[in-house]
Amino acid sequence: MSETITYYFALTSTWAYVGHDNFVELARRHGAGIDYRPLPLHDLFEATGGLPLSERKRWRQDYRFLELQRWRDKLGKTFNLRPVHWPLPNDLADRVVLAILDKGDDPHPAISRFYSGTWERDENLNDPDVVVRLADEVGFDGRELTRIADLPHIRERYRNNLDAAVADGVFGSPAFILNGELFWGQDRLPFLDEALISGRPPYKVAGNV
Repeated sequence: MSETITYYFALTSTWAYVGHDNFVELARRHGAGIDYRPLPLHDLFEATGGLPLSERKRWRQDYRFLELQRWRDKLGKTFNLRPVHWPLPNDLADRVVLAILDKGDDPHPAISRFYSGTWERDENLNDPDVVVRLADEVGFDGRELTRIADLPHIRERYRNNLDAAVADGVFGSPAFILNGELFWGQDRLPFLDEALISGRPPYKVAGNV
């Protein structure tokens, strides 16, 4: 039986953008399902003791900038290190992903388009017209999706993803859960790959060993 990986992420997350396509390729290579769970990242930080980038000390911000340059070169990407329209609330685009899931469709093409819009083309995901256009560009009905994204059950699902993430021990984006084991950050994808290859039992946190 194939595995399912729970994928917590936010479209405002730089590191989720960096790792997204590689993660989806990894899951497909292993025949694993993906349980997509977009969530409000700022609220996750607030709930788990994290800080938004703008509130972190300069040394941490500077090192993040170095790491982005390293990963950009390693992955052969050409993304902007300081996008014009970032950081901004991206909850509409996150909820559009949930609307796609609500219709039973694969959200990966839209997620990739949203990420590249922010990081590669300086498009504003806080503008509903931009979100509609980007969704349309990958074959969805963007206007219909934004309508669904505002429905109460989608907003509730968005908040429930936050609660589930906290319960799962998640504190940042991207985060991947395989058989109850947390892998945080796109740079942990090799460990996730190895866990899927080996089929080993999940590691436990100290209190649960």
